[in-house]
Amino acid sequence: MTDSFFLPPIAIGSSGAQNSATVIGLYGVSGVGKTLLLNRLRRELGDELFTYHEGSAVISGVVPGGLEAFQSLEKEEKNFWRKRAIESIRESSIKSGKTAIVTGHMILCSEKGTHEIVHTDSDLEVFSHILYLDEPADVVWSRRQQDTTKKRPDLSVKDISQWLEAEKSLLRQLCYDNCILFALVSPCKLDAITTLLVDFHKHDEVYNLNLATRKLDAALGYCRDHLPETFLVLDGDKTLAADDTGDMLWRTHLPSVTDNLTPLEAIFTSKLGYSYAAFRQVSLLYEEKFTNDEFERICSQVASSVRLYPEMLSLLRNIESKAHIGAVIVTCGLQQVWTSVLENSGLTRKFVVIGGGRHPDDCVVTPTVKAAIVDHLKETHCSYVWAFGDSPLDLDMLSRADEAIVVVGDLHTRSRSMETKLATVIERHKLHAHQLLLPSGVPSRLDTERLPAITLENLSRSINFEILHSSNTNAAKLLATPMRDASVYGPLLRGAHKRAGYYLSMTHVSTLLGLETTQIPHVQGYAIDGFQLRHEAKTIIIALMRGGEPMALGVSKAFPRAMFHHASCVADIAHEHLNGRATAILVDSVINTGRSVSEMIQHIRQINATLRIVVVAGVVQKQAVAARSPLCMLARKSNVGLVALRLSENKYTGRGTTDTGNRLFGTMHLA
Repeated sequence: MTDSFFLPPIAIGSSGAQNSATVIGLYGVSGVGKTLLLNRLRRELGDELFTYHEGSAVISGVVPGGLEAFQSLEKEEKNFWRKRAIESIRESSIKSGKTAIVTGHMILCSEKGTHEIVHTDSDLEVFSHILYLDEPADVVWSRRQQDTTKKRPDLSVKDISQWLEAEKSLLRQLCYDNCILFALVSPCKLDAITTLLVDFHKHDEVYNLNLATRKLDAALGYCRDHLPETFLVLDGDKTLAADDTGDMLWRTHLPSVTDNLTPLEAIFTSKLGYSYAAFRQVSLLYEEKFTNDEFERICSQVASSVRLYPEMLSLLRNIESKAHIGAVIVTCGLQQVWTSVLENSGLTRKFVVIGGGRHPDDCVVTPTVKAAIVDHLKETHCSYVWAFGDSPLDLDMLSRADEAIVVVGDLHTRSRSMETKLATVIERHKLHAHQLLLPSGVPSRLDTERLPAITLENLSRSINFEILHSSNTNAAKLLATPMRDASVYGPLLRGAHKRAGYYLSMTHVSTLLGLETTQIPHVQGYAIDGFQLRHEAKTIIIALMRGGEPMALGVSKAFPRAMFHHASCVADIAHEHLNGRATAILVDSVINTGRSVSEMIQHIRQINATLRIVVVAGVVQKQAVAARSPLCMLARKSNVGLVALRLSENKYTGRGTTDTGNRLFGTMHLA
């Protein structure tokens, strides 16, 4: 896995150093029920994964003279022992490998209503998560009145309410600034709390990456029998559309938010930044703020307001019918929103969406996850990957893809921080990309030398790359029969190859290159439009000698205005052969590894960088044209089309009397 260039991972519960212990605080005002909840959790979760610590009991255990002696100490001495207590819990957690659950206080409130902050810097270093027990002030007041076992200050409902709000506000910001995951929970919802605790115990960045790739593989079940050779991996916000759906959601939910930070922005502008911990915090925030029904409603409302860029909609609709192309939308935003956006646009059949949500036990999408999705498609599924993104969060993903497209939107909506970071990664030779301007008239990023522009037309043509072949068709079976018959050789075999060349030209080559009109005399004495290969008079047919000549003659029969040339090696193709040509058709009878034809392509590209090249062959070994094979990688990058009568899984290579060249020209006796 590549390191993130600009967004180094931040450990949860750490101010920079790696924290190897998971220590979860149960916080709340005195009387909210922390000790009661801790005992219930011990009974519910057991001791296999968790240890349980009542804060005051731990202090009593480390302070000479116990809790009574602690109460008589000065503030600085109390902080010293509080620090010792929390650090002893961390050490115990590291040693046992278990997750520690600890009751604690943020603020103590006196009868006069004064607040004393009692947390220490060590608390902020040790805690990885804090659950705040959030109960109405009147409920807490009632419990305090009924609990006669503990001596507590006599506080009014108003005092308790102010205490609650002060703790929640201060604690949330402290957690954000110290990379501690924070959530408000109701102490009476035991099932929800245990679910969170189990998730906190197991959910780290490695677990999250595995969850994301498993989610991808499960979603690709629709194409398990025929996995696409090419995948588009696309960001959502500001890549598929100009909108920021996260910002839209919070401003829809909280209309009073205008110039102030939304709850989402408060997370991302804190020390959490755009780390794994930050996106985990976002999930907790959605869980805290919305019920399932509310969340579905507001996601639907936001999705209905999103309009895909017309160019991106056109691209997605174009690939929807292509079996060899798949698409994965991998968004740091909400999966539910982007699933609905695609559904609203009529795109439902083959588009996989991986994104965040409101359930903390699901994966979150980080820059590292985006890059991992690309790697997984390349390495596990052997697919050729195009990545589309617009912001620094996408740079790792773009750098890992075979082809990277930086989507550049309007000046007012595009990422402001992208320009400098994009320039840096290009200068470090970590990224070679094109930029797609949406709409086409907007100012470009950087310059077109460092970041060349690409049009939607050229982009679509490149993405649509596929090997055109007739394998398993009746025509291919009939044409291939004499070519595979060991008793057929000499003129009969050359005739079979010529027929195959003519057939491939009429079916696949004409499809790849297109046609143009030409005036022809009609039998009734007037001129009409006929058709010929596009740029036929500027086409050169190159027979790769010697086995390619008979099939090349069939191609020449189909395109009689094209120039015909023989080539035994790259030296046989010179500047004068390609001068003034628009298209080159390379013809060979068999492609085994693709090495020879690749050398020809590279040689031609050195002479002419823009010439359209098509390779025609009778039989091509499947491995030679697998999505990530050297020949296919070269063909994609060099604008080369591949045409074959059939693809073969048989790796047998003819030699001597079975060599195709010897059979074609009756020279078996010389082998």
